[in-house]
Amino acid sequence: MVTGFQGVRVEEKQMPQQALVKDYMASQLITFKENDSISHAANTLIYKNISGAPVVDDDNNLVGIISEGDCLKQVIKGKYNNEPHLSGTVGDHMIKEVITLGPEVTIFDAALAFLEKKVRRFPIIENGKLIGQISQRDVMKALDERQR
Repeated sequence: MVTGFQGVRVEEKQMPQQALVKDYMASQLITFKENDSISHAANTLIYKNISGAPVVDDDNNLVGIISEGDCLKQVIKGKYNNEPHLSGTVGDHMIKEVITLGPEVTIFDAALAFLEKKVRRFPIIENGKLIGQISQRDVMKALDERQR
């Protein structure tokens, strides 16, 4: 007689932990203030090799986004008006209605948001404060890493 037979043991596979935006976002950001000159912003974007950056107030609340495209519009406008320099402030030319994500959003949901909204970056907001930014490239790296 056999006593103590436990049968076949089946190991439970654990579901992989969800990849979250906070795990892949950039947190050391170049930011601008509304009263920075558009010329300063354009030069910073060029020399830091970035396509855009958040605009924050003194309390680190997000107030807008300035991009290469916003600066380029001013270059074209200046050329049209025979003004060879960029004029105005970041606040004059930034996009004020910014779509943001929270840090707990999954990478897959962020990827869907990029496809739906057709933007290049999402600022990450927690408790009303800017804590980071995620780009399409960050999401691609995260998805590639998850496939390995």
